[in-house]
Amino acid sequence: MKNVFIVNPYAGRENALESIKAILASKEDFEYEIYVTEHKGDATEYVAKKCEECDEDIVFYSCGGDGTLNEVASGCVGHSNAVLAVYPCGSGNDYVKYYGGKEVFLDIDNLINGTETKIDIIKVGDRYAVNACHFGLDSAVAKKMNEVRHKKIVGGRNAYNTGVLYALLTATKTKCKVYGDGEHLNGERILLCTAVNGSHVGSSYKCAPYSSNNDGYMEVCCVRPISIFRFLKFMKHYKDGSYLEIENVKKFLQYKRCKKVEIIAGQKNFAISLDGEVIEGDRFQAEILEKAIRFIVPRGAVENPSAKAYAQ
Repeated sequence: MKNVFIVNPYAGRENALESIKAILASKEDFEYEIYVTEHKGDATEYVAKKCEECDEDIVFYSCGGDGTLNEVASGCVGHSNAVLAVYPCGSGNDYVKYYGGKEVFLDIDNLINGTETKIDIIKVGDRYAVNACHFGLDSAVAKKMNEVRHKKIVGGRNAYNTGVLYALLTATKTKCKVYGDGEHLNGERILLCTAVNGSHVGSSYKCAPYSSNNDGYMEVCCVRPISIFRFLKFMKHYKDGSYLEIENVKKFLQYKRCKKVEIIAGQKNFAISLDGEVIEGDRFQAEILEKAIRFIVPRGAVENPSAKAYAQ
C-alpha cells in the first residue's frame, strides 16, 4: 500500500510542510511520498490521476484544512484503490470534530495504525462535500471567510465570526425553496440551511449533533427568518448542539434526515458552500453517496458520541 501526503502550503496560519517532513523522516520502515499542491483544484486532479496510474491501494493523507480535505476526497470518489486519511493542519478542521477533534489525527502513528472504514459523501452536481453543504446565512459567511481568511485580527481563527457579523447585515432573509426528499421544508425564504454529513461547521458550531457519517443520510436543518435578538439566542444553542432539545427554538426550524435535498433559488447567482468552497447557480440538488469513500479513523478516535435517532 502506497502512502502519499498531499500538503497545502497555504492552509492554516503557517506552512506545515517542514514539520510534516521532519515527522515523516523520523519514521523507520515507512515508505511515503509528499506532494505539495500548487493551485486550487490541484489536489483533486493529482489524486484522480494517481489512482488511474496505479493498481495498488493508495492512502492519501490530506494535510491542510477542510478545503484541502474536500479536494482530496473529491479525487478519491469513484476510485476503489483510494483511501482517505486526514492530517488536519488548517484553520477550521471541522470534519475531524466528528471524531472528537484534531489532536488524535495529528499523531502520525495514530494515522498509520488507524482502522479503515467507509464514509458517506454529499454530491452536488459534479462537485462533492465531505462535511457540509450549506447556504443562506452560512454561504454568506463562507464567502466573507474566504475574503478575510489570511488577514490579521479578523482572519485566522476569527474568520468565521467575522463572516457571521457580515452575514447578519446582508443575508438574514435569503429567498429560496428547500425540499428534503420531496418535502417542502420552508416557506419562501430562509435564514440558513445546512445539509451535513459531519457534525460541525464554522470551527466550533455543532450544527448536527445526531449525525452519523456512514448511515446513508444527510442531517438537514432549515431555519426560517427570525429577529436578530432571537438569532443571537439561537446561536448559543447552535454552538453546543442543544438547539434541538429546546421547544422555543425548535418551532422556527425544520430538522430532517434526507437522502436528497433540492434548492430552488430566487436569483441566478445564489451561493452555496461545499466544505467552505462557494459555488453559485439558481438550482441545486444535493444527494448522499452512501459509503462512497474508504477512510482511515486514527487509533484512539471516537465516532460522534451524540449520534442517535432523532424523532422527526
